[in-house]
Amino acid sequence: MTPSHDAVHASACENCQTPLQGGFCHVCGQNAHNPLRSFGHAVEEVFESFWHLDGRIFRTLRTLLSPGRLANAYLAGHRAPYVAPLRLFVILSVLTFFVGKFAMGSGDVLSPPAVADGKGGTTVQVTGAGGEGVDFASLTDPDEVVRLRDRTIDGLLAARATIPPTLVFARERVEDNIRGTQARARARIAELQPGHPALAQPDRIPENGPMPDSTGSLFSQNGKPWHPVDNPVRVAWLPEFGNRWLNKKIARAQDNIPRLQKDPELFKNAMMGAVPSALFVLVPVFALLLKLAYIGTGRFYLEHLVVALYSHAYLCLCVLAFFLLSFIDSLLPAQATVARAPVWLAELLVMFWMPVYLFWMQQRVYRQHPVVTLLKYLALGMLYFMLVVTAMVLLSLTSLVNA
Repeated sequence: MTPSHDAVHASACENCQTPLQGGFCHVCGQNAHNPLRSFGHAVEEVFESFWHLDGRIFRTLRTLLSPGRLANAYLAGHRAPYVAPLRLFVILSVLTFFVGKFAMGSGDVLSPPAVADGKGGTTVQVTGAGGEGVDFASLTDPDEVVRLRDRTIDGLLAARATIPPTLVFARERVEDNIRGTQARARARIAELQPGHPALAQPDRIPENGPMPDSTGSLFSQNGKPWHPVDNPVRVAWLPEFGNRWLNKKIARAQDNIPRLQKDPELFKNAMMGAVPSALFVLVPVFALLLKLAYIGTGRFYLEHLVVALYSHAYLCLCVLAFFLLSFIDSLLPAQATVARAPVWLAELLVMFWMPVYLFWMQQRVYRQHPVVTLLKYLALGMLYFMLVVTAMVLLSLTSLVNA
């Protein structure tokens, strides 16, 4: 065969030289199409290696929605009509990961840029508490400015009250936001009505008085505030680059912990973003737990792994649904309770159906007495739930020191 010959019409397999009888070699399985000589085939091969474009993915997803049906079909040998469990799980994991990043934020929610505090310095925005994000400039009534200022400061003081006194650095950040909010509100009131009574009122301060001085460090080392240069953490058995890396991570955590104290929503977002990764890591562990729970059934570990992969693929679908519903909810106005009610109801239904689906799947696959299945399901569920939460926390803390 000459190099210019179209691979579609090749007479022999380019891999093993076996005479071809169709579009694939019947000996080694290689496609007769040469992707290097056709852009269309090259694109098709890229997608085919990840997602077979033959309709099987839709058939697989439809079957997956019925508890245990897909796992039973695959274990019974009906593999051709469906996407393989590992490939399906990888597809849904990757899709859920990227949708989650989009829906919950860009992934750097723990380290946004600093904004002005109204005093010539900088401070980190307190998301959700309402500090630096308040837009007084859009208000035209000085009384509205006063009301918005008071609501904002109430929220900031409430956030400050939740921070332990030992986290002086974090509490100072909230104080900066309070002072900045009051300064911006005062400036806007003066623009709208120079003689407004609110201008004669003193600024509000926390009931327990001004903030004490602080070194700005949340951690201590050898009885002194931690500092990356003057007082770093040093582990004797670590090489120098290892200690530098460790202190760099401590510095990142010190920058981000105050923000988590001020806005716990950020940690919730980090936890939700860690769900796909946690599920991906724990699939083999769940298969091992199934093997131990059903050790008397004679099933091989790989059979339990198929069940684990399909059950986790369904969990990825549920998490994906949560992300999409959360994104829709974020687009609706906060006051639109009626419009948001269907979204909340859908989230509750997904949350309710997940454990029901998993129990039903376990019952259909292993076919033991429902009471026995329920006991094993509860034991496995509690143990695995603790493992998932632990993995999510560890992954979230990893994002905290890497953000």
